Amino acid sequence: MPRVAPIPWDELPEAERQRLIEGQASGATTNVLPGQITAYAWHDKVPDDGDRHPNYPTHLLGGRLLEFLRIRSAQLGGCGPCMRSRKAGGVTDEDAACLASPAMIEGVTEREKLALEFLDRLATDHWSIDDDMYRRLAAHFTTAEIIELGTTCGGMIGIHRFMHTLDILGDAPPVIGYDPAQIGKRWDELHPDPVQAEAAE
Repeated sequence: MPRVAPIPWDELPEAERQRLIEGQASGATTNVLPGQITAYAWHDKVPDDGDRHPNYPTHLLGGRLLEFLRIRSAQLGGCGPCMRSRKAGGVTDEDAACLASPAMIEGVTEREKLALEFLDRLATDHWSIDDDMYRRLAAHFTTAEIIELGTTCGGMIGIHRFMHTLDILGDAPPVIGYDPAQIGKRWDELHPDPVQAEAAE
């Protein structure tokens, strides 16, 4: 069984159960267990706040902890703009400079230290996240918070690494120039197969 017990099928929120049923029918979902686990942190409505990680800042984890995670993930992923920006109060530049050693942050809580350790391990050695790590998390976080911590960290790690590859603050000319025809298009829409096009005529 997974390290976090799945929510029983009949106890899932109806909308989440329906989403999993539709996913199975379409072939998008081959195993419903991940959905039964992530449903601990299910939200009936995601706030329309314009940010890319779920439910920020009305997230189960709260603003200061999320800000620590966001900045630390940016540091690990090399995302310059995100390292520099501050989206929630309560985190100073001095705090941000200490995120690799959170015990040095004045007033840091055990929850914050554990969440930052989880983020670091997920980003650099996810194989090391074991039963003991989950037991330690469960001593300071609800199951819903643990699931939201994992999904949030996973999303942050990926987007910060991607932003790093874009060299957002670089001064070289773009490798790929601006072309309005490229917006929202698939390759085959802009480069039709001449054989298929001729057959269609």
